[in-house]
Amino acid sequence: MKQILIAGMIGLVLSLLGTPALIKLLAKNGYGQFIRDDGPRAHASKRGTPTMGGIAFILATLVAYFVTKAVSGQSPTASGLLVLFLTVGLGLVGFLDDYIKVVKQRSLGLRAKAKLFGQSFVGIAFAVLSLQFHDARGITPASTNLSFVRDFSWSVGPVLFVIWAYFMIAAMSNGVNLTDGLDGLATGASVMVFGAYVFIGVWQYGQSCAYMAKATADCYEVRDPLDLAVVAAALMGSCFGFLWWNTSPAKVFMGDTGSLALGGALAGLAICSRTEMLLALLGGLFVIITLSVIIQVGSFRMTGKRVFKMAPLQHHFELKGWSEVLIVVRFWIIQGLCVAVGLGLFYAGWVTQ
Repeated sequence: MKQILIAGMIGLVLSLLGTPALIKLLAKNGYGQFIRDDGPRAHASKRGTPTMGGIAFILATLVAYFVTKAVSGQSPTASGLLVLFLTVGLGLVGFLDDYIKVVKQRSLGLRAKAKLFGQSFVGIAFAVLSLQFHDARGITPASTNLSFVRDFSWSVGPVLFVIWAYFMIAAMSNGVNLTDGLDGLATGASVMVFGAYVFIGVWQYGQSCAYMAKATADCYEVRDPLDLAVVAAALMGSCFGFLWWNTSPAKVFMGDTGSLALGGALAGLAICSRTEMLLALLGGLFVIITLSVIIQVGSFRMTGKRVFKMAPLQHHFELKGWSEVLIVVRFWIIQGLCVAVGLGLFYAGWVTQ
């Protein structure tokens, strides 16, 4: 359990102290946020704020994880490395997107096909690799069985699993990306979900089939639950440190570099911890905001009318006159409720077995 505390603390300190240095570097090179003209007018003042800040918490997470392993004398696990691979891989896709935005001054960044290719390559590679690396008991980081609070008893097979995993990864990475529209909103919401996965990893480790003298229906068949908790703790601490500088008025934005990476990390943790469908509840705010965009686009195409003043949902409330801080705090409350209900269902799934 010391690994979790060490990883979280290192991630927090590195991100908290390292982000100002990154801000200076980004500002020096002119890597400022490009603001679209069709967005809320209040966002005009944010033009030029350093972006690509996700680099800070990605690097802090990596250092926190590997230093924790070195200090504890433990080797990295396949599950932990795969989640980090997904995080960094999608972060690189986001970095290219951000770089084009700030250097080429093209607000849409990467072309849609190029961005889709990058996300697909990383997501599918993760899905395929997660079905490899059997441990001594024959358990792989991911399972072809769909899951809610644990695996269901039927398998969809490797091909459908890869498709399902890619859908999850794309949906969550784009969901966090859409949520990252107000100072600190996506960062704070992500901290809560990573905290939930620290709890889930620790609980699964304590009830793991691998460590029970006799496996029962109550135990969890998860390959590396404690290491997943370590990764989640490193991410939580790193995001918490970054939030100090990202909260309103933000000194730096995470950019697509950060939002795609965080979405990938959440999807990876859900897949490897066998809580795939539970993620839709734990990350409820991301789901709600994504649905607002789908509803807005669908309604406009079918009826020519818009449901919201603007999508994603947070901008609708901005145009209704809510202050940015008010929206962020209330949306954090919604996210906190989603996490509480999700963890309640996770615990209920254990006690009812």
